[in-house]
Amino acid sequence: MRRYPVPLYTLLVNALVVVLAAALGLTVSAQQAQAASVTVQAESNSAQSGVTLEGTADTGGGQNAAFLSDGDWMRFDNVDLDGAGRLTVSARIASAAGTGTVELRTADLTGPLLAVIPVSQTGGWQNWATRTTEVTTHPTGSQTVFAVLRSTTPNDFVNINWFSFVGAGDAAAAGWVPIDQAKWNAQLAEFRAMTPAAVPAGVVRVPEFNATCTYSHSKPDDPIVLPGLPGASHMHSFFGNKSTDAFSTTQSLLASTPTSCTPANDLSAYWIPTLYEHNTAVEPEGMIVYYGSRLPDPSVTVPFPQGFRMIAGSAKTQTPTPAGSPGQFWCAGEGGEIGRSADGNWPLCAPKAHLTHQLVFPDCWDGKNLDSPDHKSHVAFTYDGKCSGAYPVAIPNLSFVTSYPTSGSAEGFQLASGMASSIHGDFFNAWDNAALGHRVKDCINQKAKCSSAGTF
Repeated sequence: MRRYPVPLYTLLVNALVVVLAAALGLTVSAQQAQAASVTVQAESNSAQSGVTLEGTADTGGGQNAAFLSDGDWMRFDNVDLDGAGRLTVSARIASAAGTGTVELRTADLTGPLLAVIPVSQTGGWQNWATRTTEVTTHPTGSQTVFAVLRSTTPNDFVNINWFSFVGAGDAAAAGWVPIDQAKWNAQLAEFRAMTPAAVPAGVVRVPEFNATCTYSHSKPDDPIVLPGLPGASHMHSFFGNKSTDAFSTTQSLLASTPTSCTPANDLSAYWIPTLYEHNTAVEPEGMIVYYGSRLPDPSVTVPFPQGFRMIAGSAKTQTPTPAGSPGQFWCAGEGGEIGRSADGNWPLCAPKAHLTHQLVFPDCWDGKNLDSPDHKSHVAFTYDGKCSGAYPVAIPNLSFVTSYPTSGSAEGFQLASGMASSIHGDFFNAWDNAALGHRVKDCINQKAKCSSAGTF
């Protein structure tokens, strides 16, 4: 893997953070825990029935309990469920067939029910999604927890990578950002009171509008993953709000008017890892941020709440991307792709075609949190055309389409995060509520294609 020079100030900042953390006895980038925050790997079970272990396909995923069916179970000893109060229970699952639930029970196989985690298809046995449920009352302290698989499907229906248990006092430290319910209710009321614009004849009936953005700036910052730590990230290329840096908040974005996007009342921040060719940064020609819907009934879609944030893709994914790989870079324009880089991971474009990528975000939300510890657990992809269970709220299906002014070469490219497979994107919402609401109401709810101006 090719390495790119790290700015001196990045090294100094990182060193200072580590030194201060050591001196104060802190864990870097985490607050002191006020309650239990426990992740239990599926392979760490103390006893089981019907469970086979296998390696996950994604880098850093470790092992998973594979091809589980009705009646299979796992036992986990000494799981700290913290004190009384809310407990957030999550499981990282993958499923290519069937549906069912994971029952979590304490003490024994038929003991008190702790939580029920719904299982629906995620699109493959290694297509991972996090399912979350909230528990209001539960046994406290160290417990024996049984995971019992239930399904009416006679065959295998789920793989499990891990479980997590986050106590109420630790939610903020762990990265959960609960929504201000009063503000959200007011935003929803304003949205529902809007009268949709009449759709003229001849409009393409596709639920979609967009923000058309030019490149703004680059910084080794990430206000979602590494807030308040300038220079602590790999290099990112930013679009939209021109003030975006490591210290950006909802309030700072809303207070900063310059944006590289049309319309001007979209003050959101969008960013992706910087692309390098021959050790030189290649900044995009532009990015179109599409807001759409994949649901058969897009009328149930509601706007993003202000301050909402999420990530699609993963910087940790470092796997080959040969031709035909899902989500790969491609060539847009005359002549298209005419070959591959020497390592096979990047397309080689015709002289009049440009390197392009489309990154798709989840479209269902838990309705409770603006963010989550991994910046993904509060959202999920729909695979059955509905948003339900732990993710009942349909949000616009966001996607970044990015075009680069290069055709490539046999040497290929490198992302600041590594291989082509490490492409990822961040979204920090700072739309004007009325502007976003009217676009969702007019364009997505009515299944009508709109421009950046929000008009038909």
